[in-house]
Amino acid sequence: VMYICIFCQDGGTSNVFQRMLEVKCASWSQKKSCVGVIEEIQGLVNGLDGKLMGGSPLTDSEQDFYDSCELSVLEQKLSYVRSEMHKQVDESRITSREKSRLLNQVNEKVQQLDKDIADATKNKKPKKLEKLKMQKTKAGERKASLEEITPSAPLALRFQKDIEKLRKEMQPLLKLESEAKGRLLSLKETTTLARKDEIEEEIADLEDNSRGWFEEDEDFQVRVDASRAQAKARATRKVVKKTGGGGSRATGGAKKPINTWVVPGAAKRTATRKTAKKKPAGNAFAAMMDSDSDSD
Repeated sequence: VMYICIFCQDGGTSNVFQRMLEVKCASWSQKKSCVGVIEEIQGLVNGLDGKLMGGSPLTDSEQDFYDSCELSVLEQKLSYVRSEMHKQVDESRITSREKSRLLNQVNEKVQQLDKDIADATKNKKPKKLEKLKMQKTKAGERKASLEEITPSAPLALRFQKDIEKLRKEMQPLLKLESEAKGRLLSLKETTTLARKDEIEEEIADLEDNSRGWFEEDEDFQVRVDASRAQAKARATRKVVKKTGGGGSRATGGAKKPINTWVVPGAAKRTATRKTAKKKPAGNAFAAMMDSDSDSD
């Protein structure tokens, strides 16, 4: 995970570094955590510098780590990540959780400034007081701009398309499982339903592999829940459409038996037409073709 922070020696302006940050740390929260890791590494390098300045030799592992890091490169990366964080906020590309987190930070800063202003007033330090008041004004402006932001939806999972394909494959299996409740399954049905457990495991693996670098558990769970909610909503819409269509067909089909009973001759004509037409066979073949396409 720390490859992005340590071993890209060409600095924050590197295309490699920028691409990795965009793909692996797409959200504001991930970039925030990335900043923390870079700062931690800077502290470790400074500590090794101090050890050398004090005349103490480094161990082999410390030397390897020290040689792989340059403070100037780390500073470039730190500056770039911070600029991308500011850009993301300015473009309103933050979630509701991230917006709340930013507002909490501003509120805490304002509370601290209020205490500092009170101390500066009490101790009669006009220059410091003026500086603190300017900082509070800027903090208030930042808070106002944050409150105007309309949060973005959580980022889609990296393997969302693959997950959707598996969920589509899962639908007929769920239907079979629901219809089979209360009765013994045939051998074919049992074999078919065995695929359901495999799909669930594959989906779980794809969800886990969609996790980004430095992504906290709660933030990642929000994205997973959003993905599952979308799938559930799509499944519900399909059920509603099928129910509505089935009702209209049932109503239309109810008229035919009435005509058959009222006009005896109609029954013979209807029977003749049914023998002549082969739509059921054609529809079954088309359904088989559709099924093959979906399974591919």
